[in-house]
Amino acid sequence: MNVYAIAYKNLLRKKTRTALTAGGIALSAWVLATLLGFNRGYQQGLNRDIDNMGFQVLLTAKGCPYEAATLMLKGGTGLRYMPEAVVKTVYKNPEVDRVTPMLMHGVFDPDKGENGAVAAYLGVDAGSFPEMKPYLEFKQGGWFSDNNAYMAVLGYEAAELEQREVGDKMLIPGVDKEITVAGVLKRSGSQDDGTIFLPIGTVQNIFNRKGLLTGLGIKVKKGADISALENRLYDLPDVQVVSMSAVKATIMNLVNSARVIVLGIAGIALIIAMAGVVNTVLMSVMERYAEIGIIKSMGAMPADIFRMIWTETAVLCGLGGAFGIGLAFVTARLADAAVRYFLPYAPNGALVALDWRICASAFVLIVVGGLASGVYPAWRAARVRPLEAIRIEGEQ
Repeated sequence: MNVYAIAYKNLLRKKTRTALTAGGIALSAWVLATLLGFNRGYQQGLNRDIDNMGFQVLLTAKGCPYEAATLMLKGGTGLRYMPEAVVKTVYKNPEVDRVTPMLMHGVFDPDKGENGAVAAYLGVDAGSFPEMKPYLEFKQGGWFSDNNAYMAVLGYEAAELEQREVGDKMLIPGVDKEITVAGVLKRSGSQDDGTIFLPIGTVQNIFNRKGLLTGLGIKVKKGADISALENRLYDLPDVQVVSMSAVKATIMNLVNSARVIVLGIAGIALIIAMAGVVNTVLMSVMERYAEIGIIKSMGAMPADIFRMIWTETAVLCGLGGAFGIGLAFVTARLADAAVRYFLPYAPNGALVALDWRICASAFVLIVVGGLASGVYPAWRAARVRPLEAIRIEGEQ
C-alpha cells in the first residue's frame, strides 16, 4: 500500500480547499521572506551609505546631530552654518588624518516635476574630497581642479535627471549663474548618485556664503582614539560633533524596534496559516473517517495512517512555502518602493535583499510550523478504529 500516492490523491479531491490553504501558507512565506530581506537590505544599505561618506566624524553647526547626518546622507536644505576657520582648528588634533569642508545649498527649481522641487548643490574641496572618496569612478570627464571654477560634477542619477553630459551648460535657478559639466560619475549605489557637486568656493560666491560651511568631514588616522578626538571637538564653540557610528547605531535601534513589531505581525500571519492547515487537514480526516477505517482494516498500521496525513500536510506547506518565496522575489522591487515611500530616510541600494539563506530560513520556518500543526490531525487519524468508523458510516 503506497500511502504517499493516497495522500497525493486526497489533496486533489478538494482542489479549491487545497489551493486556498496553500495560498494562506504562501502569503505567510511571502511576508516572512520579505521582512527578513528588508532587515538585511536596510542594514547593508545603511552601512554602505555611511562607509561611503569617507569619514568617521562629521562636524556641523549646533543643532540636531541626527537630522544633520540624515541631511548630509540624503541631500537637502535647512543646515546651519559654521565658520570656515574651524578647519585649521581641527587639523591641530593629532588623530586627524585629513578633513574635507562641505557647503550644501538648496534652490527651488520650478522646472522639476509637476510642482517644482528643491535642487541641492554640494560644494566640495577639489583636493580633499576626491581623496576621501576613491571608490567614485567617472563615466565621463573628471573632477574640477579649481575651487572657484564654474564647473560641476554630476552623480549618475543627477545626470540622468538633468539630462546633461560633459561640456553641457547648466543654469542654476534663482541666481542666473551658468556652470559647465566637467564630469559624470558612474553609478555607485550611494547617496552620491543623486548629488550635484560644485567647487566649494563657487558655492560660497554664488550663494553669498563666503567663509561658511555646513559640514566638515573628518577622516581619522588608522588606530587613533576616535573618542578622545570627539571629546576635544565637543569643546569647540557652536559646533556639533556627529559620530557616524553613533548615528548608525541610533537608526538601527529604531529599525530594530519597528522590526520587532512587524515580525510580530508576521508571526500572527504564520499562526493563522498554521490554523488553516489544522482546519483543512482535520476536516479532511473527518470526511474520510470511514475510508481510513477501511484502509486500517486492510492491514494499514497507525504509523502508516499518521505518515499519510503528515505527507498531505508536508505537501501543502512545501508548495505554499515555495510559491510564497517565489512571490517575494517577484514583488521585491514593489516592496522596496513601498518602504521608500513610507520611511523618512532610506539608504541607497536594494532595501529588500533576498538570498538563498533568507529564503531557506523562511522555507524551513514555514514547513516546520506547518508540520507541527499537522501532528494533531495525523494523530487523530492514526487512532481511528476500523469497526467503529465503518459502523458510523453505515448509520449515516
